[in-house]
Amino acid sequence: MNRWTAIAATAALTGLATAHAEKFPERPITLICGFTAGASADAQLRALGQALSKQLGQPVIIDNKPGVAGTLSANALANAKPDGYTLGQVTNTLVRQPFIQPTRYDPIKDFTYIIGVSTFDFGLVINANSPWKNFGEFTDYAKKNPGKASYATIGIGSVPHQVMHKIGMKLGIDWTHVPYKGTAPAMNDLQGGNLTAVSDTTGWVPFVDSGKFRLLAVYGQKRLAHYPNVPTLKELGLNISDESPWGIAAPKGMSPDRVKVLHDSFKAAMQDPVFLQSLEITANEPRYMSTADYQKYMAARVPIEKEVVETYGLRQ
Repeated sequence: MNRWTAIAATAALTGLATAHAEKFPERPITLICGFTAGASADAQLRALGQALSKQLGQPVIIDNKPGVAGTLSANALANAKPDGYTLGQVTNTLVRQPFIQPTRYDPIKDFTYIIGVSTFDFGLVINANSPWKNFGEFTDYAKKNPGKASYATIGIGSVPHQVMHKIGMKLGIDWTHVPYKGTAPAMNDLQGGNLTAVSDTTGWVPFVDSGKFRLLAVYGQKRLAHYPNVPTLKELGLNISDESPWGIAAPKGMSPDRVKVLHDSFKAAMQDPVFLQSLEITANEPRYMSTADYQKYMAARVPIEKEVVETYGLRQ
């Protein structure tokens, strides 16, 4: 082998090694979910993960880490390697929680926001066997019976808790908040008569559709298409509305090349019929945000969430 042949062979081998090193992903991706298995958030993420697997050609594993309004998972995500193999489902609660109690992460400095995916809608449900037929009857009872009406949420500071806190303040209601680690146990306790109501994401859809629960109100700006006859809180005379966009984040320091690969793959996965069906089942809709837009959105939430915590006395 002459000198030039050797150089060419070395260059070829170097090129192959570089191409191999830059290939991504080469192994399974883990998606951390801050909610219990079976919750609407979990169902949507699993469907998205299934669709993502088709795009990336690698298995996608869902790792449930519920607790503290869905933010225990944030610690695990913040401490993971920024190699693109560990990602997490995040909501506005990620930004709000540090103002409620100390956290081991900074919501802006410790994460790379990849893509906005959808929005969690919320509503208030009671057992269909309850005597109250509408929101007004229920809140009237709660107001006249201080401390007797109990409601479950996924945790202190979550949107469902915030909204109930606001309702209580506006209507002069003293009711009992019961935080749960996830949707499923709260739904079970409402069925069993151990709770008066549940304020939560749309995990209650199958219970409402089957006639077991009664949906009294939804918290968004508009009625849910799935329940056109159920009013919003604004329609009920309360100047309250809230929802929780969710998306995908990674640890800080991830390479822009891998961020782009993941963004593009998630965006394609969002068009997959499996994912779109999961949104339909949970009465939610897509809400795409690009990497840049999602990063701006989460940064803009910082002063908003700080004000919410201070205004409603949520700091622990």
